[in-house]
Amino acid sequence: MSAGGFPRTVLFDLDGTLLDSAPDMLATVNRMRVQRGRSPMDLAELRPHVSKGARAMSAAAFPDADQAAMQDMIPEFLEIYREELGRHGGLFEDVATLLDALEADGVTWGVVTNKPEYLASEVLRALEWQFRCKVLVGGDSLAERKPHPLPLLHAAQTLGVEPADCVYVGDDERDIQAARAAGMPSVVALWGYRLGDDLPQDWGGDALIDRPGALLDPARWPVTPRR
Repeated sequence: MSAGGFPRTVLFDLDGTLLDSAPDMLATVNRMRVQRGRSPMDLAELRPHVSKGARAMSAAAFPDADQAAMQDMIPEFLEIYREELGRHGGLFEDVATLLDALEADGVTWGVVTNKPEYLASEVLRALEWQFRCKVLVGGDSLAERKPHPLPLLHAAQTLGVEPADCVYVGDDERDIQAARAAGMPSVVALWGYRLGDDLPQDWGGDALIDRPGALLDPARWPVTPRR
């Protein structure tokens, strides 16, 4: 634990955890829809799918597309999203304050996301986090991606800490599955993106937190070993 009672190291998911990127994703799929002569969709329709990735969002935008057409849409989605990145979304409330508080207490933090690394790097640069974030692992950085534990294990190894000394914060079930498999305590970010039938209380997270500001209280974090 840090001097102030926070975990020594915190790893975060990106979309739906630190970043409310749903508006950027909506602009992306609506450009795709308009190009195909379809009307724009609403944010409420797309928002639950954001943490599931480009394929899931494309499927939500084009539910009648077959698998081959869906596969062809992924590069288009990523290209358009790169143009819309950071233009519409922003940080969730109190995320900036939380990161400041963690750093002031000597906590090291990083990002482990399934977003392609080149896009995640662009997000970090746009937020001026490229030097604050001490490790970044994207969905294509390694041979495996979440829910496999390898990205979290790699991040911990890069930082020179044991997985049990880290806490992973994420809003998707795959985040919590990866943390459990890595032997890493986890926080379910209830403020993120979920489908209507998701049951986060059943995911096996060590803490369920409803807003980023609640994590300003060290007592709300899962306990990690004292070393």
